[in-house]
Amino acid sequence: MADTYDYDLFTIGAGSGGVRASRVAAAHGARVAVAEEYRVGGTCVIRGCVPKKMLVYGAHFAEDLEDAKSFGWTIGEKRFDWATLRDHVQNDVTRLEGLYGQTLSNHDVTVFPERATITGDHQITLASGKVVTAKTILIATGARPHVPDFPGNEHAITSNEAFHLAEIPRRILIVGGGYIANEFAGIFNEFGSKVTIANRSDTILRGYDESLRDRLLQISMVKGIEFCFNAEFERVEKTAEGCLRVKLTGQEEREFDVVMLATGRVPNIEGLGLETVGVECGKRGQIVVDAYSRTNVDYIYAVGDVTDRVQLTPVAIREGQAFADSVFGPGEPYAVDHSCVPSAVFSHPPIAAVGMTEGQARNTLGSVKVYQADFRPMKNVVAGRNERSLYKMIVDAANDRIVGIHMIGPEAPEIMQAAAVAVKAGLTKADFDATVAIHPTMAEELVLFK
Repeated sequence: MADTYDYDLFTIGAGSGGVRASRVAAAHGARVAVAEEYRVGGTCVIRGCVPKKMLVYGAHFAEDLEDAKSFGWTIGEKRFDWATLRDHVQNDVTRLEGLYGQTLSNHDVTVFPERATITGDHQITLASGKVVTAKTILIATGARPHVPDFPGNEHAITSNEAFHLAEIPRRILIVGGGYIANEFAGIFNEFGSKVTIANRSDTILRGYDESLRDRLLQISMVKGIEFCFNAEFERVEKTAEGCLRVKLTGQEEREFDVVMLATGRVPNIEGLGLETVGVECGKRGQIVVDAYSRTNVDYIYAVGDVTDRVQLTPVAIREGQAFADSVFGPGEPYAVDHSCVPSAVFSHPPIAAVGMTEGQARNTLGSVKVYQADFRPMKNVVAGRNERSLYKMIVDAANDRIVGIHMIGPEAPEIMQAAAVAVKAGLTKADFDATVAIHPTMAEELVLFK
């Protein structure tokens, strides 16, 4: 490694991608420093997937406690205390933050708990005024919630603030149609809020299979979630009583206690000094990189959401690993394969998917076979709950290869992880047919398609 610089690698941002890249580079023998102005762990650990999944678990008890009666359990008076769950979640977030910091410390990575800006060639200036140099710079600053421009947007919250609410709102308007909007809609609905989702288009979860989107919409409406489509903000006003009076296009004025924006995420590039050294950014504000996460400036790389390739934590981690191995490891450089990435929506019930949707497969391959299982899970039958699950398998008719699997139902993400391996490996429908079912399970439907 070059001794002419203070560090071999300086990482800006200690989220999932930045932490993985930093510790792996250090394990390869590099002198590494990380700057993080907020909390080590990034969006996923601090204000994203991890605390959100804990809220999802908490929300499930609303139905589980009710269903338990049909299984012979006598349930006393039920009472939900938001502050208890909120504080337990935040305590665990703090625990995880400590573990992430410990990981960096164990690998002798220097952590600067302050903002860092690129101020010259191979040069970084910290908020404290300290100036350091690095042979390689990695930008892993992630993304933040997008806040649309409309009168009164200062009265709205985003998913960042949703984890810290003083109390559960009686009426909440969630604006957006993506996974964050639908996940928090399910959470707040189970906690007793009257939930309304407003979306500027007439489609939720764009990019997921149409059948699954329709099924979630149907189930959500039965659960009491209201949807307003083709609706955009005209204004939000705070009333003297502290409520929010909202006017959406095509809708009457209505009052809510909380308005939450879930209208996408934008890369964090402001104030990084990218223009100082000429790093190229795209139309959406993303840092433009090649397959190896290198920018147009040969010593500057970027991984994770700030590149807006696939905004998923496991993808950022893989990108960070590949970067560190390729730049500092002994082997040949390699790139992350961004195709066939599985994903999940932790709605109520959850959705999981991998590969092409039916529409994408027909447009790409032409001739496809579609297998479906539309069933009521055994637990729902006993509980008297009419909610149905839907599994779909998309097969290339030319070679019997499975090109997509899509599921909505209890534990769909847990089932999908193993199924995604099979799709990624290029297995065929015949391979699934030849596998003996585990009975009785919901997952067995994947090997019983006719």
